[in-house]
Amino acid sequence: MSRPAPSPIYTLRGAGAPLNTLHFSCHGGDPPLLFSGSGKGAIHMWNLNTRRAEKVVEGHSGNSVVWVNTLRGTDTLISQGRDMRVCLWDLSEGRSALLDSVWTGSVGFCQCSLLETSTGTHLLAFAGQEIEEIKIIELPSKTPVCILVPDAKLGMVMCIKLWQPDSGPGPLLLAGYEDGSLLLWDVTQRAQLSQAKANPEPVMCLTFDTESLRGVSGSSEKNLSSWRLDGQNNLQLQDSVTLVNPGVSQLSVRGDGKLLASAGWDHRVRIFGWKKLRPLAVLQYHTDLVLSVAFSDHQDPQQRLLAAGSKDQRISLWSIYNEGADTG
Repeated sequence: MSRPAPSPIYTLRGAGAPLNTLHFSCHGGDPPLLFSGSGKGAIHMWNLNTRRAEKVVEGHSGNSVVWVNTLRGTDTLISQGRDMRVCLWDLSEGRSALLDSVWTGSVGFCQCSLLETSTGTHLLAFAGQEIEEIKIIELPSKTPVCILVPDAKLGMVMCIKLWQPDSGPGPLLLAGYEDGSLLLWDVTQRAQLSQAKANPEPVMCLTFDTESLRGVSGSSEKNLSSWRLDGQNNLQLQDSVTLVNPGVSQLSVRGDGKLLASAGWDHRVRIFGWKKLRPLAVLQYHTDLVLSVAFSDHQDPQQRLLAAGSKDQRISLWSIYNEGADTG
């Protein structure tokens, strides 16, 4: 590797279970926060100034929490558990009150995807009760928008990403399936736009940069598959990246589009330059599978952090700010 690997600047302990999902909220005048979802149904709200859990929400009857997010500009937390529910929580004024919940019917590990369509209104996409279906609803009304089911048998929905393109009509959705396929959906038209066989094994995770229209997907294999969308919304496969060891749990692109982080089954976090997927660093700290990675959304780039959550019940935080460095 081109640089010596750093050490974590600090770690967060006390979750008491594997850390399946992480989400930062570091903007505005409030203290910077990191939300984590655990394998025992707990959502921890970590204050990054004090490095302690400010609040713990027990929300899914002890079932694993697989995804957490916040509704921007509000004190609303949203969480998804393997109790087949998505829950919305009011965190204002020290509360942790359940506002509403959505029954998904899905027993899989596919994480929801959230898209703000206007102030106070969001689309929520999630795997449905039937093995291949994706349901999209509007929040907070819970109004059904559509159900997306592929024409061919592709197996279980594994991962999804909802976004609004800069040009053209309504939202698009990328989905990875059990047979290794990627599908691009037009949500407004309920139509498949393109399809590509990205991975030989089930697509365990994907990340997509809406600025460059490039994405990467990972599986139980030793390869990361790179792909892009052309001007006609066709999925085009690009070069793959070979990893040292097989298995990727999660992928995340930093907000400035310079770095990609992968959560490895080999207990390591790997950092790549996003432009050319060049390996930059291997972060070694955890003693079990790394299950989740997330970049912080600090407004000051020099404060930005990378968090990694592991099956070893710890969260490591890393400072890898390197603007101006060659991150290609």
